[in-house]
Amino acid sequence: MKTAFRKSRLAAFAALLSLSTSYAHAAGVLTIARNEDSTTFDPIKSAQNVDNWVFSNVFDVLVRVDASGTKLVPGLAESWTISDDGLTYTFKLRDAKFSDGAPVTAEDAAFSLIRIRDDAGSLWSDSFKVIDTATATDPKTLVVTLKGKSVPFLSMMALPNASVLPKKLVEGAAADAFAEKPVGSGAFSLVEWRRGDRIILKKNPNYWDADKVSLDGVEWLVIPDDNTRMLKIQAGEVDAAITVPFSRVAELKTNPDLKVISDPSTREDHMLINHEHGALAKKEVREALDMAIDKKAIVEAATFGLGEVAYSYVPKGALYHYADNLQRPYDPEKAKKMLADAGASDLTLNYIVNAGKETDEQIAVLVQQQLAKAGVGVTLQKVDPSQSWDMLVNGDYDISVMYWTNDILDVDQKTTFVLGHDTNMNYMTRYKNDEVKALVEAARLETDPTKREAMYVTLQKLAKGDVNWIDLYYSPYINVTRKNIDNFHQNPLGRFFLEETVKN
Repeated sequence: MKTAFRKSRLAAFAALLSLSTSYAHAAGVLTIARNEDSTTFDPIKSAQNVDNWVFSNVFDVLVRVDASGTKLVPGLAESWTISDDGLTYTFKLRDAKFSDGAPVTAEDAAFSLIRIRDDAGSLWSDSFKVIDTATATDPKTLVVTLKGKSVPFLSMMALPNASVLPKKLVEGAAADAFAEKPVGSGAFSLVEWRRGDRIILKKNPNYWDADKVSLDGVEWLVIPDDNTRMLKIQAGEVDAAITVPFSRVAELKTNPDLKVISDPSTREDHMLINHEHGALAKKEVREALDMAIDKKAIVEAATFGLGEVAYSYVPKGALYHYADNLQRPYDPEKAKKMLADAGASDLTLNYIVNAGKETDEQIAVLVQQQLAKAGVGVTLQKVDPSQSWDMLVNGDYDISVMYWTNDILDVDQKTTFVLGHDTNMNYMTRYKNDEVKALVEAARLETDPTKREAMYVTLQKLAKGDVNWIDLYYSPYINVTRKNIDNFHQNPLGRFFLEETVKN
């Protein structure tokens, strides 16, 4: 463990933390500017990238997705077997420890899976109801039995929200306290969360692959304003900045002190629609809105041509993407007539906009102008990004542009979450279609690849037909670092491999 060296490092680390200023320039500490703060350190209670990307630093999962985003690799489980009938999964855990030095056991893994399935606060319960039992047959052997065959089950083990947590610290009423002072088995551990300001992590010396981790720590800084975030990376005040505005890419590429990184992604930006608000409950009204929005113009103006028009909730390059899905033509006059026929000529919508996000604000203005041509009034309500999620949950909106990136390789995750999920009201849209929900459940269990693909093609058609939301565009991950930072990257699912990042 290099005890003496570690103690001196941690002593220096503690001294720096006692200061009110950042230790951003401490050797080996990577500072990352992002546009949102985290919402929780309880993995089952979030479905947001802003949380999951930090969870992947602090916690660990049984099975991981590799850096290419194309295959499953060992995580806390160094191996696994599947019974011939596809109902029993046996995981062999590696020798690993939590950041407090306690061993990671199969009992912890079993507890974590049952918790994400059964806990009232879990946003992922529907996806894990296929689990019948999860049992530790010995400290390093986890046996999971399923109620029925499930093709995506193994992929779901890589979901950051299914991270293995220490049972003794989480069970019962201890869960809330745990979320304030989490203990994980990932490459880094939490030192402090200054809400609205930063999350401070330090290298976890008990991490099972700690010898390969170069960084001494990581600071996730909250800088919501896009322009401020870019100015700080240009001035050298931070080491990296994520979610680069499309408008700044060309400029940043000319700076010899910076590296602009464009990684393939599963990101899709879309407009959420609250199906429970008045005329929005009518499919014809939602169809009219879809036709009144010029996606090509949005791609050209807001993404500077770096994105491409989306037409399915399944992103291009993802499993079972349907390339021939319906694309309604831009036709504001026809949309206006459809609204009149549906009795919604005087439609006025409350549009929740994430303030400080340049692209979101640009899209809001464009959509407001475009919908006006169809006779739809739009009130733009700019809110802090930390508030918008609760507003969606509470239904305090009519429309709002949000985005999604896949967290696992299988298409079931996003499909369940946006089309067949009661717990989160189908990504807060309140969309309801019993035929769709039944097909989502059947597709999850179908083992024949050809039949399964046909089911997901049908789901893409049905979702588009119902206008569960309005697809806008697909785009890559675009981040920027100082030139002395190496191996800062995301896989298509969005995971940052900070255990591989080097600060020279």
